[in-house]
Amino acid sequence: MADSYLTTTDVAHFNKTDMDILVSDVLDDAPFLSVLAARTVLGNTFKYSKITANPAVGFRDVNDGIENKKGTYTSVTLDLKVLDASFAVDIAAATADERGLEHMMGIEALAHMRQAMAEVEQQIFYGTGNDAGGFAGFAGQANLNGLSDAQVVGAGGTTSATGSSVYLVRTGDADCQVLWGQQGVISIGERQIVERAGSTTGRFPAYYHPIVGWCGLKVGSIYSVVRIANLTADSGKGLTDSLIAQALEKFPASRGPNYIVMNRRSHRQLQSSRTATNPTGAPAPFPSESFGVPIVVTDQIGSTETLLT
Repeated sequence: MADSYLTTTDVAHFNKTDMDILVSDVLDDAPFLSVLAARTVLGNTFKYSKITANPAVGFRDVNDGIENKKGTYTSVTLDLKVLDASFAVDIAAATADERGLEHMMGIEALAHMRQAMAEVEQQIFYGTGNDAGGFAGFAGQANLNGLSDAQVVGAGGTTSATGSSVYLVRTGDADCQVLWGQQGVISIGERQIVERAGSTTGRFPAYYHPIVGWCGLKVGSIYSVVRIANLTADSGKGLTDSLIAQALEKFPASRGPNYIVMNRRSHRQLQSSRTATNPTGAPAPFPSESFGVPIVVTDQIGSTETLLT
């Protein structure tokens, strides 16, 4: 049976407020975030230790010994970042909704929360390349940001500004996790009336709702993620099962990935590669897995990445 981990839907929650919002309602545009393992953090900083070299062991003869060599450990500290989905609505616009003020504010809150979750997912892939004020993501990892890196498979694309990546991710307590600070609470403050600057002149009154949480990402091991990079629009340089097999080879035998994450173009390229080899001659269906690893399709991975060198 496959492992099952807590996800953002399980651990992130809202404080008591006058708006009825469920986090499960706003993960639709963040499909990878909805399946990626998550945990709460008491404050805004998360510390953990990881082993970087195993202790030495071996066989020995009777009445002879072996050297005692301890393992090597390192301490990692991750600073969580503020996720701000606060919003304001002109009182005139809010009260003009024929279904009432609560409807208008609820719709606006859901829109901001949905975009916030999409932003978190995009940050997971691109890190500070997406938002410099956010946490570090996959693309900025030292073992994933160069074509010669051990955890990178190059697809061979050469057309600039048409690049994309596919990530094979192992998720769980020892690998990749989303971290939600302040015990997972996304704080929604009380509705306030504030004064805002007009778009062209003057001031106007607005209903303001602060929505703030703390978020980060843990990439536990160098073997937690493998990147297939330089997938482009060039003929023969799209995603194939062969590239996925090369990426799978980079994981330890007993610690393979839980998910393969890609955008819609890579998904279509993989489908097209299977169609070309389909013995029936019929188009292959859009794939849901490769070598038994589930595929997650997201719009938060782009098709205009700078190629890795």
